[in-house]
Amino acid sequence: MKILLIGGTGFLGRAMVVEALARGHEVTTFNRGRSGDDVPGVEVVRGDRESAADLERLADGRSWDFVVDTSGYVPRVVGESVRALSGRAATYAFVSSVSALDGFPAKAATEETGGWPCAPDAGPGDGDYGVLKAGCERAVEQGFDGNTLIIQPGLILGPHENVARLPWWLTRIARGGRVLAPGDPAQPMQLVDAHDVAIFTLDQAERGVSDRFAVTGPAGNTTYGEWLELCRQVTGSDAEFVWMDAEFLVAQEAGAFVELPLWGGPASPEIDNFWSVPTAKAEAAGLRSRPVAETVRDTWAWLREIPEERRSFGRTTVHGMAPEKEAAILAAWDARPA
Repeated sequence: MKILLIGGTGFLGRAMVVEALARGHEVTTFNRGRSGDDVPGVEVVRGDRESAADLERLADGRSWDFVVDTSGYVPRVVGESVRALSGRAATYAFVSSVSALDGFPAKAATEETGGWPCAPDAGPGDGDYGVLKAGCERAVEQGFDGNTLIIQPGLILGPHENVARLPWWLTRIARGGRVLAPGDPAQPMQLVDAHDVAIFTLDQAERGVSDRFAVTGPAGNTTYGEWLELCRQVTGSDAEFVWMDAEFLVAQEAGAFVELPLWGGPASPEIDNFWSVPTAKAEAAGLRSRPVAETVRDTWAWLREIPEERRSFGRTTVHGMAPEKEAAILAAWDARPA
């Protein structure tokens, strides 16, 4: 089959390309060439999806069995891509997010939860990440003449991760010593490997499925403590975890999710909802999730080939806590009253 990947060089898009090539598909990628190296074996078309001329050049004389869009964040921009490619493929698969679900994570997600209110032509200032993703979904469903496949992943990890959640923890734990460990080690998590998202997406697109799916790992497929212990095991580190309660960390102004990746802060319904997205529909359609231990192992195998000083991944948002701040919080923990 012939596939067009919008994106295709970074993290999930790269996993899509690798899986598609392994299946023997002909793959074209369309991107600006800024996020990473092209995967060998693809036809590369350089261009900016915000340029009407570039989109016209991409579509001119070409057609595909399906399109996979892994890099859409603004409904108006996605809509332009959809219109340019409508009639050039049978299926348009759009990678959205569970954050697009209406009210999430303050409200628990269900298999029937719709998206946040957002117009399909909304611009970059018309909402936050999740709201705009919901608008992107509408731009695809309303603008593409053919099958539309909406994939809503949860928290994705794996090799080539460019958000640096798992890579930061692996890097920090590999250094060893006393490591600030946030919150409750028994906190359940719900993680998914990028390659499993890719496999499921391509399976559905190949079948011509027109539907929407929340795609993440099984609820409780690890805990925060187990996850950090896996990082210690694969790195061979002598790290000593110092578990601190959420209230103490809040008092020390330790930031959730970004400064301490994947720690959600004090216990709340929002945190529980984030780790309990229903996946029965996707599982019935064939979603399979590898063990979290495999994801951690594969990510470390990729990461260890990158010198530590180069592990910034080109992101403007830096995940992880500065060593000086971690040392100060550890000292404050040691000095707290008995």
